[in-house]
Amino acid sequence: MEIERKYLIHTLPDNLNIVKTREIEQGYLCTEPVVRIRKDNDKYELTYKSKGLMSREEYNLPLTKEAYEHLKEKIDGRLIVKSRQEIPLGESLIIELDIFHGELKPLILAEVEFPDVEKANAFTPPEWFGEDVTFSSEYHNSTLSKR
Repeated sequence: MEIERKYLIHTLPDNLNIVKTREIEQGYLCTEPVVRIRKDNDKYELTYKSKGLMSREEYNLPLTKEAYEHLKEKIDGRLIVKSRQEIPLGESLIIELDIFHGELKPLILAEVEFPDVEKANAFTPPEWFGEDVTFSSEYHNSTLSKR
């Protein structure tokens, strides 16, 4: 089960404690239900996501580079390209900051994943986070791949 909150970012603060950066490209074979392929640095996977906004089931299956490249030719919509920066938040949370490239530039989204719904509902975001778009499917990557 994936439980996360998502926020628009309008301005990035200086001196973020970025501990890891990953280069991601992903495309959608289907958006209802979500079936996604992703290249995450040198890791390739196929993902199924159930319906939902803050909470939804997610299953990941490994792919070879060859299988990924074959399926990439079959995606529906645009290929999403983004840099994901990981930033520690408190003792146990990580901000995943997605900086989109290409047609989706200058979009920046921050996601924070939680161990349970109670912690997600009790979350107070940092001041630099913008609008909470958790409950808007408009900012799901599957939707962004279509506009």
